Amino acid sequence: MLDKLALRAPVMKTVSLPRGRHRLHTMPTSTGYETRSDASYSWDGRKRGQTPFTVLQHTVSGFGNLRYERRNYRVGAGETMLVIVPHNHCYSVEPGTPWEFFWISMNGQEALRIHRQILEATGPILRLRPDTIDHLADCSLRLVEGGGETPGAASAIAYEAATALYDDVFGSHGASLADNGVIQRVIEHILANLDKPLSVPELAEFSGFSRAHFSRMFAASEGMPPAEFVLQERMRRAARLLAGQQVLSVKEVAVLSGFDDSNYFAKVFRRFFGTSPTEFRTTGMYASAC
Repeated sequence: MLDKLALRAPVMKTVSLPRGRHRLHTMPTSTGYETRSDASYSWDGRKRGQTPFTVLQHTVSGFGNLRYERRNYRVGAGETMLVIVPHNHCYSVEPGTPWEFFWISMNGQEALRIHRQILEATGPILRLRPDTIDHLADCSLRLVEGGGETPGAASAIAYEAATALYDDVFGSHGASLADNGVIQRVIEHILANLDKPLSVPELAEFSGFSRAHFSRMFAASEGMPPAEFVLQERMRRAARLLAGQQVLSVKEVAVLSGFDDSNYFAKVFRRFFGTSPTEFRTTGMYASAC
């Protein structure tokens, strides 16, 4: 289906339908297949008007760059970008590299609800199954070829595309596995950076999820909130350093465990282990504590 759509390239279909008394909740606004390499292909999500709509754009080849809130993404072949307008993001073709893609834009309350839910769970870059990409390409092709010339027909195709995306992300085939993969990457990041600030907002940003969704997902996976997990791992590191690195002072152990204030470190350490760091080191309590 993707090949059939590509044969129509370059093509863009703007879906402009008469507004009835009852506005439908999922409506396509444009779709098409393009290859862009000029610097003029650049979109700022804060400068595209105030009427909300979504953009679902799948990369066939080449690269694009996406700045989403405070993170940078390089969008390559096989990756699908999802954004909502208005929003703090911008995307453009990577200089010197043609960006080949197809897209479907839509608006309506249900389209926005579904896509916001997906964004909260995955962030703006998705790796979809081949059959999902083929399904989305089929929806785009049907719109391009005039299959959505009435409001009901157009809405049905847009809703079909939105739910195909939803099923890929949240279907029984792997939403939990995807979430577990994200949590594992966050845990690896935590363990590699225990001496640095690790606030929950920063960890949520690293995961690509909203803070609320990240916190729920982390707690479901690890049995505790992310802040508690970080503190526990800092205490475990401190205990290992106190037991195995006799040349380090308590203050140095505190810094390596993420504490700038050695007095506060000692207070937290006592709460965890029931003794001071110095006593812990001299009495050899590491084995029983860890």
